[in-house]
Amino acid sequence: MKIFLLFLLFCFFTSLFNSCFAGNVTYDRRSLIIDGQRKLLISAAIHYPRSVPAMWPGLVQTAKEGGVDVIESYVFWNGHELSPGKYNFEGRYDLVKFVKIVQQAGMYMILRIGPFVAAEWNFGGVPAWLHYVPGTVFRTDNEPFKYYMRNFTTFIVNLMKQEKLFAPQGGPIILAQVENEYGYYEKFYGEGAKRYVTWAARMAVSQNNGVPWIMCQQDDAPEPVINTCNSFYCDQFTPNSPNKPKIWTENWPGWFKTFGARDPHRPAEDVAFSVARFFQKGGSVHNYYMYHGGTNFGRTSGGPFITTSYDYEAPIDEYGLPRLPKWGHLKELHKAIKLSEHALLKSEPTTLSLGPSQEADVYDDGSEVCAAFLANLDDKTDKNVVFRNVSYHLPSWSVSILPDCKNVVFNTAKVGSQASLVEMMPEELMPSVTSPSKGLKALKWDVFVENAGIWGVADFAKNGFVDHINTTKDTTDYLWYTTSIIVGENEEFLKKAGRPVLLIESKGHALHAFVNQELQGSASGSGSHSPFKFESPISLKAGKNEIALLSMTVGLQEGYMNG
Repeated sequence: MKIFLLFLLFCFFTSLFNSCFAGNVTYDRRSLIIDGQRKLLISAAIHYPRSVPAMWPGLVQTAKEGGVDVIESYVFWNGHELSPGKYNFEGRYDLVKFVKIVQQAGMYMILRIGPFVAAEWNFGGVPAWLHYVPGTVFRTDNEPFKYYMRNFTTFIVNLMKQEKLFAPQGGPIILAQVENEYGYYEKFYGEGAKRYVTWAARMAVSQNNGVPWIMCQQDDAPEPVINTCNSFYCDQFTPNSPNKPKIWTENWPGWFKTFGARDPHRPAEDVAFSVARFFQKGGSVHNYYMYHGGTNFGRTSGGPFITTSYDYEAPIDEYGLPRLPKWGHLKELHKAIKLSEHALLKSEPTTLSLGPSQEADVYDDGSEVCAAFLANLDDKTDKNVVFRNVSYHLPSWSVSILPDCKNVVFNTAKVGSQASLVEMMPEELMPSVTSPSKGLKALKWDVFVENAGIWGVADFAKNGFVDHINTTKDTTDYLWYTTSIIVGENEEFLKKAGRPVLLIESKGHALHAFVNQELQGSASGSGSHSPFKFESPISLKAGKNEIALLSMTVGLQEGYMNG
């Protein structure tokens, strides 16, 4: 008896999912069912490579304090499999460490393995080396691609199994995802697309990891894989089977940034409205993409032209600080939803019209448990409505939550959370202090001036242009193209006022043009149109003239991909 009590105490204090026992995860039309209990789940996307490991515990804890149950992340194939069969799980790519931090916080985990992820990530997460495997066509019924995709998916699933991180093993992972938003591009692949979707689903399910699999934006996701919604609003989304729950994998609280474009903004009131409407209309799992966006370190940003900042105007900003009032407003929303959870999961909704653009959804099982959502879909005018003989004021474009069908505990348009503004202040950088006892040396800034063009032995010479990506194999953003022109002293243009013109038409992304070591100008595409044209008059001298073009990439395409 004493041993059993000690075991129960141990379970209580470790509090992994409030249980020390393996968590069986199933689902039906209403929700996920974990350990026999229905769950309404609020999830937060935090991508482990977009922050540093020292930040992970704080980010997870801030999400938990914000009323979040689940942490969600993609798995980044090209960050993990550097060459076929050579894997990296160090530093920012220590996936096991990240998942265990989520587990230690007593939270669930959604692992979106993909392994194609898009995510404004370089090449959509597909390793560049796969592009050069003969006969490979990405994301279709193609044997080389399927071979490497299966290998990586199996490797990740087995790694999670070895660490006992799936829910049936007592771990935090309750859902896994295969592929990503393929439904947008399926039509481009013809007959091979449907076969690929069926294969991907079967391959995933055959992993026997004990948790359901999802496919986002995939209306034809085959049983038992759950199709899910990605959008700014998913309240009207319906799964492709009456046996599947309503899951929202990406609610965008802001948007990513592209070079040269304006900063995107989505008000906290509208984010809260979308979440409340989703649960009002029978939603069961909701994920913010992103809850912490973070930073595209190194050469990870794709797009192209996506900035190194992936802040996403998320509830936790790029630096790990709560973004107020958005974080606080959503925290209060989450509390209101959780107060209504029992009623939402125990009864079927009744929809009542309260006006031309006003409605109520009531969850009442006939006992004392009752919850209601009152919505005003008019985006310009406040309205007063009568519900159960009581008058309620509904601001425009808002949802009021009544966990007892009587009292409003939250309205999405009424922000009560404090606001804050993070301001970047200039700071004079000082050299670090020398500490011989600790083996530390003082650091100082140096400027390295590089000559334009090739100043040593060229890697190779070719009479004609070569493709940047195929030449560098995505190992660098830079490639020099150099040539020379011999101009005779009697050339006509040397005697006249007219000047020759240097004309370059490129598919992207950017370049600097030099003539005889002098910069002639620069040109670049943009996030909406990568190709560009450079045209500039140049001065040439009698004798040898060197022309050097520095080609630059700004992240590889991350969306629709074909080999």
